[in-house]
Amino acid sequence: METQINISQNGILEKPFLCFEFSNTSCQKFVYPLETRILLYILLSVSSIVTFIGNLLVIITVIHFKQLHTPTNYLILSLAVADLLVGGVVMPPSMVRSVETCWYLGDLFCKIHSSLDVTLCTASILNLCIIALERYYAICYPLQYHSKMTSAATLVMIIICWTVSATLGFGMIFMELNILGIENFYFENIDCDGGCTLYRQCCLICFFGLDIIIPLAIL
Repeated sequence: METQINISQNGILEKPFLCFEFSNTSCQKFVYPLETRILLYILLSVSSIVTFIGNLLVIITVIHFKQLHTPTNYLILSLAVADLLVGGVVMPPSMVRSVETCWYLGDLFCKIHSSLDVTLCTASILNLCIIALERYYAICYPLQYHSKMTSAATLVMIIICWTVSATLGFGMIFMELNILGIENFYFENIDCDGGCTLYRQCCLICFFGLDIIIPLAIL
């Protein structure tokens, strides 16, 4: 990849910061001031902790109290699990990448992290869609609701939701469907050591449909 040369205020040419100094294909690194980095770490850490603890309390509450074992709360439980994993698994590495502007956790974990990111975000959206449909059915068809919306039916919907999400997330990343047809462009212009960018090209229509069009149509 091409590297740019920075010019200081004194007119002296300076090499850009790199994620890996001894790599010819290293990504460039933007170095934030120390105060900014500390502030970003604090804000992002608090956001991750609040997300994790808040959803953990929802999960514990639904599981502990038997009177909350209803189809609606099972769906809320599934949504809380997805959001808890976002806060506990996806957000911390993303925080480090955002503040340090480089990825130091390896290519394999980059793929796993990107796959989990897509999987969990898609699962959250689909869970919200299912909850909306379940509430619509409960309000518009109250006499048929309890016979149709059983625990078994709810479990099937949750399994379908997570299966679709995992297939989309892990299938797209590990089979490199997101760069299908533009491999040369991606590896020559985007891919670099120290980068972990989820590049979406051929799967953009799939993302647009699952994450935008279908939820808007339902909600």
